[in-house]
Amino acid sequence: MKVKTGGVLQMTLAMIISGTVGWPVVMLGQPPTTVVFWRCAFGALAMLIACALLGLLKKGMLTRRDAVMAVLGGVALVLNWVLLFGAYSYASIAVATVTYHVQPFMLVGLGMLFFGEKMTLNKFGWLLLAFGGMLLIITGKQNTGDASADYLTGVLLALGAAFMYALAAAIVKRLQGVPPHLIVLIQLSVGVVLLAPFAGRADLPSTSDTWLLLATIGLVHTGLMSSLLYSAIQKIPTALVGALSFIYPVVAIIVDWAVFGHRLSLMQLLGAAAILLAAAGMNFGWRLMRAGKTVRWGDSR
Repeated sequence: MKVKTGGVLQMTLAMIISGTVGWPVVMLGQPPTTVVFWRCAFGALAMLIACALLGLLKKGMLTRRDAVMAVLGGVALVLNWVLLFGAYSYASIAVATVTYHVQPFMLVGLGMLFFGEKMTLNKFGWLLLAFGGMLLIITGKQNTGDASADYLTGVLLALGAAFMYALAAAIVKRLQGVPPHLIVLIQLSVGVVLLAPFAGRADLPSTSDTWLLLATIGLVHTGLMSSLLYSAIQKIPTALVGALSFIYPVVAIIVDWAVFGHRLSLMQLLGAAAILLAAAGMNFGWRLMRAGKTVRWGDSR
């Protein structure tokens, strides 16, 4: 029981930390590529220390194929962060985070395409609910009289981030047996190399406050959060991991309202609720329909 309680506390703290990442990102006012570069740099340093302490830097810890897959996953993960951080400035932290949580459905689609997984009518129903929530979020902004191309750009960037995260998750599924801390170290190192040319075009941060915010994103929101998350996943059931993961968008909505004064309209709240309910239904296997039929590509029945 103590182990399970510890895992719940670790998962809860990890999701609270994740939900606050938009705060320092917006406060920095830096280009997303610059922020993600320093996130990767500080995060890689933290994970290097963690891997060394865990004895994961020995030869033979992963095959060449695993290394290539981890690098590809790192590219997808880094693009995911760049797109998500970019979405904050166009839409809002709350809207971007909730939209980002359509990722389970994208992962299902990738599973159908690449792993031969099947789409049940029940999953399809949850997908339709999430899509309806997306429409409510977009329409809700329009109803406030404040719609703009920038807002729609933010929603599209968040959708792109969700797709990249789903792609990274699909790749990680192929890395069975590789220590997760080592995977993250490789992914963050890829981010440093990939974004160094873009970050190099910008001036180095000139104030201690800026460095503090960047270090916080890298060490706390990446290194500490990843360590808490992986430790929790090893201790608690998958269903509980899925349930506690919804703390993340709730915290993000609260932070966006409390710190930046961004309030969701009624339509946006309904859309957010629809997306989160659909994602929960997918995670927990809740049934919308009694029939257990499956849908295959090209099946019109």
